Amino acid sequence: MPEVFADQASLADAAAEAIETWLSAGLDARGRASLVGTGGRSPGPVYDRLSQADLDWAHVAVTLSDERHVDVNSPNANARLLRERLFVGRAAAAQFLPLSDYAEGVLRKLLPFDAVILGMGEDGHIASLIPGSPVLELGMNPNGEALTAESPQGFGDPPVPRITLTLSALLQSRAIFLLIAGEAKRQVIDQAAAGADYPVRAILNQDHVPVRVLWAPN
Repeated sequence: MPEVFADQASLADAAAEAIETWLSAGLDARGRASLVGTGGRSPGPVYDRLSQADLDWAHVAVTLSDERHVDVNSPNANARLLRERLFVGRAAAAQFLPLSDYAEGVLRKLLPFDAVILGMGEDGHIASLIPGSPVLELGMNPNGEALTAESPQGFGDPPVPRITLTLSALLQSRAIFLLIAGEAKRQVIDQAAAGADYPVRAILNQDHVPVRVLWAPN
């Protein structure tokens, strides 16, 4: 069952505190840490809080779970959300690795990710692993070699071409935080946990990496 919070502010407080703990542990253990961010509405307040976290941000690498192939200044660009909400204050010192600009070899050096933030659509998609997409089978292979997959135009909202981390990449992490809001998404989580064939089920029904599902009513 999801962890239930009264509102987005309470959810963001809990998520940011936990993510900061995982990043701090990575920095203490290896002198570096990695964070996978995402777009959407729920992560924004989390980024606001993390932006002021007392971390050695110069040694934190940040990438995205997925990105839309749109102009970098488009409101549909996930990188824009990071730029406006995370890479301010102390976190401005972080190293950003835009997903579409780097070869898989560069991403592979970040593994395992210290913390992964995911959202979810009402169709149960995570990252840009979208039902009906022709790359879904490739992207959902938990043992696949590929870390990224290219999703063509016509899938998702907006229906633009995208690049996404694969399930295999997402599972190569130390902690996953799935942020959701609203009753419709809560029902999707409950259905997926019960066995409904949504992409998010692959994150929920595995024991390789701990997952926290954080939910607020709106």
